[in-house]
Amino acid sequence: MTAAAEHPPEVLMRRPSRLRAILDSDLVYSFLRSKVTVAAAIVTLVIVLAAVFAPYIAPKNPYDLTQISILDSNNPPIWMEGGAWPYILGTDDQGRDVFSTILYGSRQSIAIGLMATLFAGMLGIALGLFAGYAGGTTDAIIMRAADIQSTFPAILIAMLIDGTSRALFGEQRNETVVFWVMVLSIGLSFWVQYARTVRGSTLVEKSKDYVLAARLIGIHPAKILFRHVLPNVVGPVLVIATINLALAIITEATLSFLGLGLPPTQPSLGTLIQIGQKFLFAGEWWIAIFPGITLAALVLAVNLLGDWLRDALNPKLR
Repeated sequence: MTAAAEHPPEVLMRRPSRLRAILDSDLVYSFLRSKVTVAAAIVTLVIVLAAVFAPYIAPKNPYDLTQISILDSNNPPIWMEGGAWPYILGTDDQGRDVFSTILYGSRQSIAIGLMATLFAGMLGIALGLFAGYAGGTTDAIIMRAADIQSTFPAILIAMLIDGTSRALFGEQRNETVVFWVMVLSIGLSFWVQYARTVRGSTLVEKSKDYVLAARLIGIHPAKILFRHVLPNVVGPVLVIATINLALAIITEATLSFLGLGLPPTQPSLGTLIQIGQKFLFAGEWWIAIFPGITLAALVLAVNLLGDWLRDALNPKLR
């Protein structure tokens, strides 16, 4: 018997589409009813899209020396006396357009934050799954390593890895090496939260019937962990990842402000703030203030999205 015969046309027409099912879900309803969350999502989307399409939006390319003139240095924003088009937010001490450097700097900050969060998540999830499923000595070793790791802040780890990279690469150390040093140092600072959360959830899931049945029929433990257990523990991980993304961006800005981040030739938002703070007392406040506002807006928006996601995925609040 065909599907059409089993289900009359009027029944098939009444079946909601997948898109309609998503739009009618509790998660979307919770998102749309919160004006603060919608505003945070819009701010995040605008900053991310502006960063992605920076080469098409920015009036000048701050990395192209042919588009930079030292004669245009320290110009105020366009609405102040002395401001001139196309320098909407003014220029810095090297004559670079501040608006353009913010767009390009946001790309670096967001890229480092995303890559560090992804690296920390992959490492923490894998270790948490193995610790919770294996138990015994494996669990003890991984958890003691997590305890030791949590005593070291990201700044110390970044200084250690930065010093190691300087010793290894020497004069060949370039922007690409510094980028991955930042990703590695920040990622190694945040994996502990993922590991502990996933371990706790795995301890609960491994005693359930579907895991016991999978073990009984001889499915490989790695397949059980990543195909059966992981989908059931991914909810808390998404919340941690969203919040850690904001923390990773802040950590990158802090490290760059301390001089451990990307060089001034390829600045992130933290590097721009570090450069601009030297000119605050000279009255050229726009060099540091506008990158700072962008960084604050991005981190606040991502944090608000993380708070909403945590509440939306909490069954006790439904």
